[in-house]
Amino acid sequence: MTSDRSPAKLPRDQREALLLDAAREEFGAQGYAGASLGAIATRAGVSKALVLTYFGSKDGLYAACASRAGVNLAERIEKVITSPLGPEAMALATLTAIFEGLEGRQQDWNVLTDRTAPGGTTAGDAVRDQRRTIAEQASRGVASLERFATLEADDREILTSIWMSAVTAVVHWWQRHPDRGVQEMAERCGRILATLVD
Repeated sequence: MTSDRSPAKLPRDQREALLLDAAREEFGAQGYAGASLGAIATRAGVSKALVLTYFGSKDGLYAACASRAGVNLAERIEKVITSPLGPEAMALATLTAIFEGLEGRQQDWNVLTDRTAPGGTTAGDAVRDQRRTIAEQASRGVASLERFATLEADDREILTSIWMSAVTAVVHWWQRHPDRGVQEMAERCGRILATLVD
C-alpha cells in the first residue's frame, strides 16, 4: 500500500473502496471462479475476516464489485446515447465515455463480462443485471440512429452484439497496453471508425 495509513485506520468508506479495488483486480484477473477471498484480502492488506465483515461472502463482494463497475459505466453511456449525435460521433463518444470510466480500473470490464459467477446467486444476478443494462443501452443507441432505422429488429440485435464484442476487443487491447491514455485510445478508435465508414 502506498499510503502511510494502514487499512485498519482508514475511515469505513475508504476501507470499503480499498476492498472493492482489490476485488476488481482479483476478479478481473482470475474471474469469479478463480478468485479467492484470501487473495483479495492480501491485495488489500487486510484480513479475510474483515472482507467478510464488510461483504458477508465472496458472492456479496463480487455483487458489490460488479454493481459499482456497471453503474459507473452506465451513467456515462446514458449521457451519450441521449444526446443528438450521428452514428460515427455517437460511437466515438460512447467509446470515450467507456475509456474515461475505465481509466485506472480497466479490470472492471472483465468483471462485467465474466461468465463464471453462478446463476441464481447474488453475484450471478448482479453481474447479469449490469450486463443487461449496458446491452440495453447499446441497443437503444443503435435503434436511435437514423441510418439503422430500416433494419429489422433481428438485424439491429446482431449489430448490437457486434458493437459489444468490438468494445470488449478494444478494452482487452487497452489492457495489454496500459500505458496508453484515454485521449490516445479515443484518437485511435476515431481513426478506425473513420476508416470503417469511408
